[in-house]
This record gives sequence, structure tokens and C-alpha cells, in this order.
Amino acid sequence: MSRGVERVNSKVSTLDAEVVMDSMDEIREELRQPAQDLREMIPDVMKAFGALSQASYAEGELSRLTKELLALVIAATRECDGCIVSHARGALREGATRQQIAEAMGVLIALNGGPGTVWGPRALHAYDEAVAARKA
Repeated sequence: MSRGVERVNSKVSTLDAEVVMDSMDEIREELRQPAQDLREMIPDVMKAFGALSQASYAEGELSRLTKELLALVIAATRECDGCIVSHARGALREGATRQQIAEAMGVLIALNGGPGTVWGPRALHAYDEAVAARKA
């Protein structure tokens, strides 16, 4: 389930609710301490997950960039704001262009319909924030 603030979307209807994703920095900061606490409480599980992630994203027949784009589409499909931030940053780190992010979100929309039209732009925005942060 996603984290966000519910608000009324007055452009569509006063009955339609919209989930607003926090900024990349707010999401990362919110999760920082709870993630650290969990790592301390279940270190073996978290180390194993880290090893699985490292192995999963290793260069192979699929490039690391392709794997980050896949992960970003899945993150948006799952409506996971922390995952979107992580994989938007990962895609940028691997050299993704804004156009590549947009095309990946096109696949998201094709496979998810309406929800993809909400979470795809959020993923693009997370990428834009990562680009801006890198420039700062």
C-alpha cells in the first residue's frame, strides 16, 4: 500500500480522492530510521535480502539499466513510493534518460490501465527529482 496524503481532486469531482506522493527526500527521510531499526532487529534477513538484490541487479544478459527500468515499472505497479524513489535513482545511476523512463511508464500504463496513468507520472517525477538532486 502506498503512503501519501488523501485530498479531494477538485478538477475531476469532489467525490474522487487522489493520493499524493511525498517528495523523494521526504520519503527517504521517513524510511531512514525505521529501516535502520529493522536492520538491527533482523540483521540476517536484511543481509540476505541485500545479497539477493545485489545478485539480481548484477550485469548479465540484461543490463543493470534494463533491470532498474523493470524494477521501476514493478514499483509503480505495486504503488510503492519508497521503491519508486529507489529505482528512479537506480535508473539514473545506470544512465537512464528521461525518455527511457517515459517509455517504461508507457509499458506500465499498457499493463495497468488507469492506475498506471497515476503512478507512471509519479515515477517520472521521482526521476526528475533524482536528476535535480544530482545537479545540486
